[in-house]
Amino acid sequence: MRPTFVNIGERTNVTGSARFRKLVAEGNYPEALSVARQQVDAGAAIIDVNMDEGLLDSVRAMTTFLNLIAAEPDIARAPVMIDSSKWEVIEAGLRCVQGKAIVNSISLKEGEAAFLKQARACLRYGAAVVVMAFDEQGQADTLARKTEICARAYRILVDEVGFPPEDIIFDPNIFAVATGIEEHDNYAVDFIEATRWIKANLPHARVSGGVSNVSFSFRGNEPVRRAIHGVFLYHAIAAGLDMGIVNAGDLPVYDDIPAELREAVEDVILNRPRRDPALTNTERLVELAPAYKGGKSEAKGPDLAWRQAPVAERLAHALIHGVTEFIEADVEEARLAAARPLEVIEGPLMDGMNRVGDLFGAGKMFLPQVVKSARVMKQGVGWLLPFMEAESAGQERQSAGRILMATVKGDVHDIGKNIVGVVLQCNNYEVFDLGVMVPADRILDEAERLKVDMVGLSGLITPSLDEMVFVASEMERRGFRMPLLIGGATTSKTHTAVKIAPAYPSGSTTYVLDASRAVGVVSALLSPTERERFTAETVAEYARVREQFARGQDNRGRMSLADARRRAFATDWTRTVPPKP
Repeated sequence: MRPTFVNIGERTNVTGSARFRKLVAEGNYPEALSVARQQVDAGAAIIDVNMDEGLLDSVRAMTTFLNLIAAEPDIARAPVMIDSSKWEVIEAGLRCVQGKAIVNSISLKEGEAAFLKQARACLRYGAAVVVMAFDEQGQADTLARKTEICARAYRILVDEVGFPPEDIIFDPNIFAVATGIEEHDNYAVDFIEATRWIKANLPHARVSGGVSNVSFSFRGNEPVRRAIHGVFLYHAIAAGLDMGIVNAGDLPVYDDIPAELREAVEDVILNRPRRDPALTNTERLVELAPAYKGGKSEAKGPDLAWRQAPVAERLAHALIHGVTEFIEADVEEARLAAARPLEVIEGPLMDGMNRVGDLFGAGKMFLPQVVKSARVMKQGVGWLLPFMEAESAGQERQSAGRILMATVKGDVHDIGKNIVGVVLQCNNYEVFDLGVMVPADRILDEAERLKVDMVGLSGLITPSLDEMVFVASEMERRGFRMPLLIGGATTSKTHTAVKIAPAYPSGSTTYVLDASRAVGVVSALLSPTERERFTAETVAEYARVREQFARGQDNRGRMSLADARRRAFATDWTRTVPPKP
């Protein structure tokens, strides 16, 4: 399964953003809200709100800001992480935040009694908790200490408090590397390995961290800091890191970090054996760093070597990197070389989006970057629309198709669905998004009322899978024939083929891997010339998947319940003398 990563926006934090701190201190809350809005727009799935500043009335500031957020739908759609080292500030936030909040953080630093009291309060408020790897002896800095404290906290929360394990988020402490102090060299490795251990040994628990901490040694050199964040996230996400506090709009594509810099950063992050006997990994990175200082703001300006490539490559580069500066000129060049404007969308633009999908699937791009790519795509399509309208002069421009989308009943996750909607709208499809927690009857009633061409279902949590099967069976019962699309983190081709498609035999059911693949699938399903071929191929492929799955079930060779009971392990304690301890 492809790893997923939830970005926690860091700019609504008075300790992390000088601008935000100034706005809150001045009482300019309307402008402070714009900082939160920018974070959500840039791809932050959660916003971290911290009002811990010596000159602030933190309780009042937290209460005021969260109450204002509640009245802003475009911000309130992102969950809030209430971040404070003061319990009274956290509790003030819990009293006014809407929906399910995340408390950041509680720990064992004041002993078990205080930890239990705060955990029970969080449980009553219905909040998830970030648990710092911190106990009475201090912060955990080694792998052994991290795993010991997290295991202890987990057992207390689950066994004594009755805390839902899926609401526990561990922060095993990200510390700065490349400090020049040898004892710090393994900090990143210890965090990554602690993450791997937590995911393997503490069922359902999540892992988070403050990503910017890892690059603290290179303050003032933003290109190197971004490279450190990108490399660290690449390896930490592969180990199981679920979320992190990052600048959601400023993460580099892993493959685009200059090879020399990426290698040096990777040597530091993974604490690999030194390549140069005369230089430590830290010293080598320090020597390289000045060459990259300045980045985007360097006097010589951005590197425009990619502008010399053919137009298709330039369009792909713009999509991957979220560059809008040249998109209209490049799209126009591609249009002049094409027979029809639509060919630019179906050709180089879609090829570029497919490359975005490949990078995202490989963990080399992150969610905010995919959102930026979709916006570049939208701008490119927007340039082409007048030419497409002129091509059909005198006729009302028709949409490419009408699609209804919904997150199924029982599930409130919609990030992936929203991205799919943006990408489809950028390709001239009408999208009707019913939101989250949508029951089957409403989905089907609206599909009939709106006369849509297909239905798309989304879900993240496991119960969503059963609800999707129910929706498919209702579509069959009510005589639907339109295509059904399935997507979401827990969905898969196998589940779609084995469980969902058989419940809707009268229509086609198709699994969509991610947002970048959606347009190709939708286009094929609605194309008069491609629809039959694509549907037949999908039906044949899903039949093979079902056969493979059935064979896998048969190969397990499960014995009957009667046989299992007959072969149960027999004990006879009358003949056993336990050894003396």
